[in-house]
This record gives sequence, structure tokens and C-alpha cells, in this order.
Amino acid sequence: MSQSSRQRSADFLKIADQFKLGALTTETSHPVTANLSDVARQDIATGLKQLFEVDDDVLRKYRAFAESGRARQIADTVLTALKAGGKIYFTGCGSTGRLSIQLVAIWRDFWQQLKPLTRPSATLSPSDGERDRVRGTSEDWEQRAIPVMAGGDFALIKAVEGFEDFTAFGQKQLADLGVGSQDVVFAITEGGETSFVIGTAWQGVAVGAKVYFIYNNPDAVLCEHVQRSREVIEDPRIEKVNLTTGPMGITGSTRMQATSIQLAVLVTVLEMVVRDLGAPASRPASFAAPKGHSPAGMPALPGQFLSELTQLHAALKSPAVRSQLAKLVALEESVYRAGRKNNYFADRAGIDLLTDTTERSPTYCTPPFRKFDDTTATESWAYLYVPGVDSPSAWERVCKRRPRCVEWRAEDVRGLVASDKFARTMDIIGKISYAELMRFRIGLDGLKHRPLGPGDSAVALVVEVEKDALLAAAGFQRVQLDAARQAGAKTGLIFLGSAEACREVGEFAAKWNPDCITVLVPVPATGLRLEGVMRVGLKLLLNTLSTCTMVRLGRVMGNTMIWVVPSNLKLIDRATRYIQKLTGLDYPTANALLFEVIEYVEPRMKADQAYPPVVGVSVMRHRYGLCNEEAEKRLLAEIG
Repeated sequence: MSQSSRQRSADFLKIADQFKLGALTTETSHPVTANLSDVARQDIATGLKQLFEVDDDVLRKYRAFAESGRARQIADTVLTALKAGGKIYFTGCGSTGRLSIQLVAIWRDFWQQLKPLTRPSATLSPSDGERDRVRGTSEDWEQRAIPVMAGGDFALIKAVEGFEDFTAFGQKQLADLGVGSQDVVFAITEGGETSFVIGTAWQGVAVGAKVYFIYNNPDAVLCEHVQRSREVIEDPRIEKVNLTTGPMGITGSTRMQATSIQLAVLVTVLEMVVRDLGAPASRPASFAAPKGHSPAGMPALPGQFLSELTQLHAALKSPAVRSQLAKLVALEESVYRAGRKNNYFADRAGIDLLTDTTERSPTYCTPPFRKFDDTTATESWAYLYVPGVDSPSAWERVCKRRPRCVEWRAEDVRGLVASDKFARTMDIIGKISYAELMRFRIGLDGLKHRPLGPGDSAVALVVEVEKDALLAAAGFQRVQLDAARQAGAKTGLIFLGSAEACREVGEFAAKWNPDCITVLVPVPATGLRLEGVMRVGLKLLLNTLSTCTMVRLGRVMGNTMIWVVPSNLKLIDRATRYIQKLTGLDYPTANALLFEVIEYVEPRMKADQAYPPVVGVSVMRHRYGLCNEEAEKRLLAEIG
């Protein structure tokens, strides 16, 4: 054991009590998926069924929230703040940081579509009278929602080391955006314990803003085990919104049910707000569903949302959709096993697909997105392209705004971290700038850097408003699928829309490209301005697609993600606990072993090169008395 790895373990163990989170509900195993890895290996559709069944917990929790009437109360608070000139801030890190960016993108996209139709991609067609009613305010309302992700928008692609672990970073990022007493802050953390998010909550309190703390673990558990959580929960100045659904479908993977219920609840609140601001419907009147189909005794809009999300979830669980999705899982699995690549293509739902695709890397140790000019990094398994002519416009198309990255100066950082961490922090900040983000070429200018060929695959995501362009061969996704097919790549299509639209697309696809794996998901005609039901259903689908694929690739044992990347203190604790579980070592010894292996793989991690799972190598080392190199070889031989 090297002196440096010994010291890093000792430093962690000094503060480990703050990050030992094994007692949290989100860190426990869900009984429905306890044998998921065995089930999914035997039959993909049955594995998909297990994963979708865990999402029943999301519907159950949403029902309780809807019945409480809190959606109306929160929406009224936001509406009052906006009308008084205030802003809405959504803060988070990791999955909740991406959720924050997604919520603002949904909000901004709606208001952008109400502007005069000067954009080629505009799809809304409100009447002249409706547009006149909001013309003078739509741009203003659009600007009033602001996301705050730990590490800035660069973290959409890759977690930024250290940012999640510091309360002061959360305080500064929010303060830099000018949060004030007239504003509303939604501090969103799946576990309820994330230091960065807690920092944003305290900053909101400090300036007199209205602060909502959104989280997914029982109060009693958090208060007993995590002091920083207890301080927030017991502070009367912060309003708590507890959305505990139970254990995750994959143990500890809060990108799943935890952020799904948060998306459902917060998009409902935003839907109420845009309606109260007088915004017209986001779809033509012919597609809008009639009002009045809420469950008895439940507030109208949340009741409608629940009713239609329940219908959509039932469609996802149906044998028809699962059989189609199983073919897509098998396609992606075969591509990745062969060392080939998959390109995703999307437009209106680009942020949804980007979120799911990039979250695979820290959860399952897959190569992250590769910068176009970084020839030493391992090629990404999957990548996303959207129809921007260049990457700056493509990123703006995804986020519905110019990305905002952290570009602090040295004087900004002094005092936020200990002196021995200052140089490392400044080095990290130098790598997460706007210029660095633009090296991820997700626009049309990036296609030449990932040409597809035989053995590769292309998967397009299309939603209802893009249907006509798909059928007419004019849409971005159709053009890219045709090009991929001509290059010899396999193809897939995910379509979400009305039952009639699904029928049209299905008939079209059967004639256009019978070999294209087509997943048709019927979405109820909700008439919701923000398409919240579709967004939540799409999240459930993408989470399940990527998770089942990774299970099939051996990234999960039972329902435990044994390939987790320990990129922050919470994940270091999680990796330590997994080593404990699989070796029988005590916590300090398991942690020391973990840091030895981290030191071994770290050069490859930092260079975005392929590297083995630190938990797996640690287990092999202990089980067979091997050195790091021998343990890696044995592990890779065993997992194939």
C-alpha cells in the first residue's frame, strides 16, 4: 500500500461518519429486482417487467402528493414570486443537477414556442389572440427559471470532482446568479444529504428567498444518521417536500425512481404556473384532451396528471411495448459487446436523452462522452447528436439557452477549500469551462468524428410533434437513420405519441425499413402545456432501456451496481460498503483496499480511458491474494 493511498484512506475515514449512508432507504435493495441480473440474462422482457414494476412506487407517491393539495400551494407561491419580479432557481448535483437543467429547458422551450414563429423548428400554433395575450411577457417569463448544477453545465456530461462534497460551492454558485429575497429556490437532492444542494438551500435562506427542500428519504432516518440533513429538516425557514418512494430498482441508483418522482411533481407545479400566467395550450386544440377526468376527490390537474401517467405506465409495462424494447436492449448489448458504437439522434427530447446517456458512465463505468479532438481517450459507447449546425448552437438547442459553466478565478476559490486542496480545485476548474464543453461536438459538426459502419447502430428518438417530418423524410432523425442504414449500421426508432400517431409510424416503419427496431409508445392526449406526462414516461422508458442493457452486460449483480465509479465522498462510501459485503472485510480495511485500487486505475480515469471497476478489482485482490494487475486480468476473464 502506497503512502499516498494510505493517507487518502485515512483522510476519508476521519470524515466517513458524515458519508456513511448505508442506512438510507435509497441505498437499500428493492425486493422486486433482487434477482434482476439472473432474470434479465434469461429473458429480457421479464427483466424489463421487473424494472417497470418498481416504477409503481412512483405512481403511488405521486398519488399521495396529488391528494395532499400541496401542488396548488407551491404553485401559488411561485406565481406570486414571478408576478412580483422574482425568479425560480432549481439546484442539484448529479442526477438532480441534470433534472434541474431539464426542468428549466422544458419551461424555456414552452415560452420560446410562444414567440412569433421565426424559428424553423417552431411547432406551436396558438391563435393570434392567444399569442397577443402573452406576446409581451413570454420572453420575460422564459428568463425567470434558472438551473444550478454542481460544477456548472459541464457536469451534464461528466461529474465534476469535489463539487458535490462542498456546501460552500453550492452557496457560491447560487450567489453568483444573484438569488434574492423575491425568489424561490428548489433545492433538489435524491438522498437528502448532498452537501452542495444543502449549501444552495442555506444560501437561499441567507438572502430571504423562499426555499423548498426536495428529497427522497424518511425524515427520521436522515435526522438520525446525517447531521447536515437534520439541520435542514429541523429549520422552520425551509419548507420540506419529502418524496420517498422506497428503495431504487438498482440499489442506490437514484437516477431512477427518486428523480422520476421529482420530475413528475415539479413539472406539475410548473404546469400550474404556466396556466395561471395565461399561456395557451402547447398542442393544437384538436389534440387536447377534455378536462374533468381526475380521480374523485383529487385536485383537478394533479388528478389528471396521475390518471394519464397511470395509463402511460401501463402501456410501458404491456407485453407489446416490452417485446419491442427487449429487441432494442438486445441490439445495444450486441453492439457494445462487439466493441462497436451507438449514436443517438434526437431534437425536441434531446435533454431527456442526453441525461440518460451521460448518466450511464458514473453508474456503470462506461466510457464518458469523448471530446472530438481527444484521440487518447476511449471511444464512447454511446453519443448524442441534435440538429444544430455547430456545437454551440446544438448545446443551446438542448438546453434552450447558452450553457453556463463555472469559470472561477483563483481569488474566487480561496477560502472555499482548504489550502492543500486549492491547487487541485483550480486545476479542475480549468477543465470545466465553456470552451471545454464545446469540445463535445453534439451538433452536425460532430458527425464526421463518429462515422457509423457495419457493426455499429443508430437509434432515433422522435416525439409526436416531429412525426410529419419523420414520415416526409425531412426530419433530422429520419435523415440520420437513412445514412446509418446506408453505411451498414443497425437502426432503431423510439416514438412517443398518440395511439393514432403510433399506428401511422408503425405502418410507415414496416415499409420504410423492416429491419429497424421500432418501439411505439402510446401517450394519452393530455393537453398539458409542458407535456409532463410524456416527459415522465420517457424518463421511465430510457432508464429501463439503459439499465437492462447494463444488467445484460454484467454491470449489475442481483440489483447492485458493482461497477459504480467512486467520484465523490458518497460514492466512496458506497463502493466501500460493496467491498465489505462481497469480502467480509471491516469498513476501514475495505476502504484502504479501495483507495489502493483507485490509485491504480486513476491515471486511466483522468484520461477518460477504459478501466476496470474498482469494486471488482478490490474483491479479486482480496479473494485470491493477487496484485492489482493480476486482479484486473482475472476479473476481466471472469466477466468476459
